[in-house]
Amino acid sequence: MKKFLIAVLVFTGLFLQAQESADKLLDQLDQQTKDYSKIALQLWDWAEMGYQEVKSSGLLQETLNKEGFKITSGIADIPTAFMAEYGTEGPVIAILGEFDALPGLSQKAIPTKESAGGVAGHACGHHLFGTASTAAAVAIKNWLKANRKKGRIRFYGCPAEEGGSGKVYMVRSGVFDDVDVALHWHPGAQNAASAGAALANKSAKFRFYGVSAHAAGAPERGRSALDGVEAMNVMVNMMREHIPQDARIHYVITDGGKAPNVVPDFAEVYYYARHGNRDVVVSIFDRMVKAAEGAALGTGTTMDYEMIGGTHELLPNLTLQKLVHDKLSAVGGMTYSSEEKAFAQEISQSLGQEELKEEIALAIQPYKTEARAYGSTDVGDVSFVVPTVGFSTATWVPGTAAHSWQAVAAGGTSIGIKGMMIAAKTISLTALELFNSPEIITKAKNEFKEKRGNNFVYKPLLGNRPPALDYRN
Repeated sequence: MKKFLIAVLVFTGLFLQAQESADKLLDQLDQQTKDYSKIALQLWDWAEMGYQEVKSSGLLQETLNKEGFKITSGIADIPTAFMAEYGTEGPVIAILGEFDALPGLSQKAIPTKESAGGVAGHACGHHLFGTASTAAAVAIKNWLKANRKKGRIRFYGCPAEEGGSGKVYMVRSGVFDDVDVALHWHPGAQNAASAGAALANKSAKFRFYGVSAHAAGAPERGRSALDGVEAMNVMVNMMREHIPQDARIHYVITDGGKAPNVVPDFAEVYYYARHGNRDVVVSIFDRMVKAAEGAALGTGTTMDYEMIGGTHELLPNLTLQKLVHDKLSAVGGMTYSSEEKAFAQEISQSLGQEELKEEIALAIQPYKTEARAYGSTDVGDVSFVVPTVGFSTATWVPGTAAHSWQAVAAGGTSIGIKGMMIAAKTISLTALELFNSPEIITKAKNEFKEKRGNNFVYKPLLGNRPPALDYRN
């Protein structure tokens, strides 16, 4: 009985000590909210697109360098990609951070649609993503240092998630090979840490080359590159009937000529193919290439294509997912101030919603072990080389869709900042638990190996091409 009581007292003491450490960590983040707000809003104002995030990447590197992290810049042959590490031994916990904006979505931080006059906007909230992940990395670094704990916290600065597949090149280069667990999050319209899902994706720009001529005076001498693009589009659109119904194909004509009276000698179309299984995506893409070849043959043009992006589907890890859900639940959601509520009500009306669903921002969504995939992310490739887990917080007004002006607007306000700090706290508490309980890491790794399969060999869908640093040009 005496031994039992001693064990109970020891356990209670350790629990209280761990709780005190967690409370100090959260207090520290609260005290630094204003500093991280400035960083996030600076990134929001710069709104740099994929592989062009020179200032944004530089600011996060500078912030982490001042906190004692060892910085390795230009990893994976990407100038704006970097790695920041603290610690020299023990488990490696990685935190992913993104910071690229989307073209054509410049918006002021107001509840009505009005351009800020820029060429891009943070319509996916990556300014919040990168900053919250930075805040969490610093908080864990301070905890490791204060408690003389063995462990390595590693921040990955990940450029060009929006169609540029930045993390794929990073995975391909091996920078995640020694990581034990990877943590990430994403801005959203609700607080949720259920198992995620994502579609595998393969994208390319198809370029057709013809012969210029006067469209009225000598049309017989011309061979229209635009005809090649349009013929390809017709064939791919017919192909939709004969692919799995849950597959997706999207395209935009990025260059269709310059004047109607000139037969265009160059035209370009940019395609995506998506599905929940990467092998299906490869099959669909190969058929698209055949359609492009046929289009060129039939129009008397020539064609080539450039791979732009390619990502795996997401491999969930329920061991880690339940842990993150518990930590997000412990942190809790947000309450709007009167000013924030007025802003949110106007945004909600612009979305066609009769009433603001404020309770969604306060609540944590119920835990689920399965999800349906809609979009794609290069986090998928990370999830196939290291146990990976993510979640979302309500940085946008409930009901807001990603890639919208409403998302940009809320991301430039205190609503976005509140959601960002909820994410920073959740990541921090998760990393703290992993360092304190290495058996969770072991369990997560066992689940990872079982789900991935013993014979799995990682093959990037974008092949051996160098990073597409000019894909936004």
